[in-house]
Amino acid sequence: MNSFPRRTFLKTLTASVVSPAIIRSSIWAANSAPKLPIAFSTLGCPKWDWKTILKNAAEWGFSAIEMRGLLDQMDLPKSPQFMGENIKTSQRDLKALGLKISDLGASARMHEPDAKKRAEQMDEAKRFIDLAHSMDIAYVRVFPDKLVPGEERRMTVERIIEGMLELGKYARGSGVAVILESHGDFTDSPTLLQILKGAQMTSTGLLWDAHHTCVFGKENPADTFKLLGKFVRHTHLKDSRAPIAGEKDRRYVLTGAGEVPVKETVQTLKAAGYKGYYCLEWEKRWHPEIEEPEIAFPHYAQTIREYLTETAAKPSETTNGKPSE
Repeated sequence: MNSFPRRTFLKTLTASVVSPAIIRSSIWAANSAPKLPIAFSTLGCPKWDWKTILKNAAEWGFSAIEMRGLLDQMDLPKSPQFMGENIKTSQRDLKALGLKISDLGASARMHEPDAKKRAEQMDEAKRFIDLAHSMDIAYVRVFPDKLVPGEERRMTVERIIEGMLELGKYARGSGVAVILESHGDFTDSPTLLQILKGAQMTSTGLLWDAHHTCVFGKENPADTFKLLGKFVRHTHLKDSRAPIAGEKDRRYVLTGAGEVPVKETVQTLKAAGYKGYYCLEWEKRWHPEIEEPEIAFPHYAQTIREYLTETAAKPSETTNGKPSE
């Protein structure tokens, strides 16, 4: 593999704003800083084309990319980049830079009760599985997503399990596994465990969005992983802080600048021998006010590199793994 210069940024000194005056970059040879299993989701770079995504990933030391949309196209099987002969070209582009696609992020929702809408969700997920198979991509992400108003929780959970079983059977033998994200109304470990056990197959698993289980599920990373660790195939990591005066919602901030125990999550995964990617899900597409990917991505790469190479924090050095309200 060719060596490419990679750029890293010093850690920000502020919680959510980075001044150009405090950003310093250094370039090192690829073989002097071995690649670590870090990835970013393209949700964080909605304005970048394919070549820009790959160039920046390689330069900043990422090993993989999670494809969650490309420019204005969220339905990836409909993107020209992933159609026909372009698939082979895209694979060559990745190989030339020593990169992989960690997973494809579909929008399919397993809770959907309406028969017509549900069929559309399942069709989307299956098209994503087909694309993943054609590109040797290991995972396709789907959502559990919502509790249905007026419906017993048990019935919604059963429908999600049925959807995962259907997709797992469809993916069987393809080399692709369908991973359910801890997302929406399903961010607590007991409910997720019920779903994952009910849909347990070699071709199903969990995408652990550790931000959501911590902030919305109100769990610390070690407790979540103790229950769900055997199912974890991929992760989403991000940091945030509680709203301040004039804000209604939590604000996503640069990794390590907020209240979410990202470091503890990384060290929990590392200690357990996790073999997947540590993936930044920077929700720039949905939250355009947050920092640009040119700032957030290299900052994440440097910060997670530090977390992965440090010894695990002592219990007294954590805040019980939970963010402030």
